Amino acid sequence: MRRVLATFVLALTGLASSLATGQSTQSSPAPADQTQATTPTSQKVIKDPAEYNAYMTASNTQDAGQRAAAFEAFVNQYPNSIVKPEALDYALAGYQAAGNQAKVLETGNKILAINPGAVRTLAIVTFIDRANANTPDKAAKVRQEAEKGLQELGNWTPPSDMSAADAKKVKDQMMVIFAGAAGFGALQAKDYAAAKNAYLKSVQIDPTNLQDVYQLGLASLEANPVDPLGFWYIAKAVNLSKGNDAAVKQINAYGQSKYKKYHGGVDGWDQIVTAAATQAAPPTDFAIKPAPTPAELACTVVQSNDPSTLSASDWEYVLQYRDAGAQCNKDAADKVWQSIQAKQKDDKGEPVKIKLPAVKVIAASSDSLDVALTDDNQQANKADIHVVMDKPLTKPPAVGTTTDVIGLFASYTPNPFMFTMEKGELPAAAKPKPPVHHPATKKK
Repeated sequence: MRRVLATFVLALTGLASSLATGQSTQSSPAPADQTQATTPTSQKVIKDPAEYNAYMTASNTQDAGQRAAAFEAFVNQYPNSIVKPEALDYALAGYQAAGNQAKVLETGNKILAINPGAVRTLAIVTFIDRANANTPDKAAKVRQEAEKGLQELGNWTPPSDMSAADAKKVKDQMMVIFAGAAGFGALQAKDYAAAKNAYLKSVQIDPTNLQDVYQLGLASLEANPVDPLGFWYIAKAVNLSKGNDAAVKQINAYGQSKYKKYHGGVDGWDQIVTAAATQAAPPTDFAIKPAPTPAELACTVVQSNDPSTLSASDWEYVLQYRDAGAQCNKDAADKVWQSIQAKQKDDKGEPVKIKLPAVKVIAASSDSLDVALTDDNQQANKADIHVVMDKPLTKPPAVGTTTDVIGLFASYTPNPFMFTMEKGELPAAAKPKPPVHHPATKKK
């Protein structure tokens, strides 16, 4: 990104004589008796000889940093000078050439205070502010600056002495800065839709811009729902990071983790990364197959397994999606429920109770128990079976303990899920085993 700033600064200082206004303020050295200075384009006149001499002294200073300081001193000495905007422009250019970022920012803000529509100066200030935006407030300020820059950019008129090719180059560079900064500010505010729209404007111009390509991937994958194109942008960022092993590892790990969660596995991820290396933009047919939804998995469970071989937890998983909307969910639930009913009858059609081991007691009375069957429900202390006891309990089990339950599944409700088990009973307490007596060992 520093390369972007350097290129941008070079374009502004080399292709035009002024960063902010597009006007030339440089005058030729005046004869000794001249008492006023004029600018070729604006015809501004400095009437005070001392002011004129101070301006010309600054103009003729060779060292960039010293020239910038001289123009800044001129502005401080003549705060109401007619050429104050031009002097600030030259100060900004000098500080840029000298690599004094703090002074560039300070001077740029002075220019914007006078001329808020100085779009090229605003681009430089926005770029620096984005690099330093380490708090939500600073990120919000960057977004404000960037959105103003995008608005002003539409009205920007290149200097008359700038070629059409150079004007397009400068405008594109400003668009990358403003759009990227607007995306950054929106991303920090978790406004993912706005962030994606802004970043797209940047990467369409410069698809090798690592920072914006990566952050476009973030905005796409952190959104809800996920935009699968984000996987391509993260894969592209992996390639753009080549040469920085730590960045490659970090970006690839993030992309692979998100991909696995979305797709259900990492198969295909490496191929996406490899293909992105030679692609400037996502292919028009780019798509990632999402992992099956829980409801789809419920169908698959029955399609891939005999319902009679499923566990009680599997029964619950399938039955809770009975009304999910797909016909396969209703069919799967019907098959599972029929299988449960079949298990509760012997060869003669007589009732056979089912034993559920180690269910967790959530609530208990003499007439009924509410228990949790699945691991998730046990951890959440959430009942998924209501057991109606066949006979009143003289001593119900304590809440929070685990116990075996025996009974007949009579019905269920899918959402919120609850089995109803009737004719419930607890297993008879195991009889204590008598102590084992070992014969005494005779001493020799």
